Amino acid sequence: MSLTPAQNQALAWLAIAAIAALLLWLLGPVLTPFVVALVLGYALHPLVDGLARHGLSRGLAVALVEVLALLVVLAVVLLVAPILGKNLPALRDQIPVLMARVDDWLKPLAAQFGITLSLDIDSLRAFVLTHLSDGTQAWWETALSSLRIGGSFVLGLVGTVVLLPVVLFYVLMDWPQIVARSQSLVPPRLRPAFDSFMAECDHMLGQYFHGQLMVMGLLAVFYSAGLALFGFDLAVPVGVFTGLAIFIPYIGYGLGCLLALLAGLLEFGGLHGLVAVGVVYGLGQLLESFYLTPRLVGERIGLHPLTVIFALLAFGQLFGFIGVLVALPVSAVGVVAFRRVRALYLGSALYGGR
Repeated sequence: MSLTPAQNQALAWLAIAAIAALLLWLLGPVLTPFVVALVLGYALHPLVDGLARHGLSRGLAVALVEVLALLVVLAVVLLVAPILGKNLPALRDQIPVLMARVDDWLKPLAAQFGITLSLDIDSLRAFVLTHLSDGTQAWWETALSSLRIGGSFVLGLVGTVVLLPVVLFYVLMDWPQIVARSQSLVPPRLRPAFDSFMAECDHMLGQYFHGQLMVMGLLAVFYSAGLALFGFDLAVPVGVFTGLAIFIPYIGYGLGCLLALLAGLLEFGGLHGLVAVGVVYGLGQLLESFYLTPRLVGERIGLHPLTVIFALLAFGQLFGFIGVLVALPVSAVGVVAFRRVRALYLGSALYGGR
């Protein structure tokens, strides 16, 4: 059975996609800094182009943008550090007390059903003191032990951190050439359709990122102000972290809520913290779901939060960390492709159109 040229072309593209996916899976650890650099390059190149248009040399513009990105990463780390630095010692002291209260509450309840229940509070206290010690020596010994056990992973992580800024610099410097060379691989007769397709994908991703940044900023202010009104000492770090983590739908919200609950229980030790977190984060979820995201991100983009969650989980399962990085761009391309295929189908004779 002979195939038509169109069928041969479709099979060729499927084979290329399959080979690319296989290489991505096999070479994931090696490709990680390069894929991260490409994703960051896509997000940061408009800022570099804007600085270059205002008279800066491209090298200086790239350097300034990289420094700005590094400062943002450091700011996020400095937001989380005070939360852990303040809560871990308190957690070490409070967990045995909280577990003793749970034990006192569970014993009579279990006795009503003829069950003898008792928590080993002494063992729990020893475990907590061992693993949540604030001594520098304990942390240093743990780090050395991890280095011995998973040395290759640690060295790979360090290599990625060191290599990433270098790769990102060259990606941003050569971004126009990278785009031009990619376009040159497309046959001339397919260039109009390809350019239209990629422009639509770029528009979708741009709208998504822009809307998400606005949602993140507004929610960071809301959560910080809400927690501050209830008297949280760590209102600003926890609130800003939650706002930034919202970029990962539901998962980021859950992490922020967990940190807020931890801070509330350790700071207030009872109902006040639970009620405060419930009110602030309940209102925040309603504000995000029913007003901010529909208004600022918009259903017109087509990237539903459930689509984003599925893409993150599926690509993460298949390709690991590198899959998480490419999940959003690939999903956007897939949504645009689905729209076009659907439009062709609805206008075809198969559906009953012309």
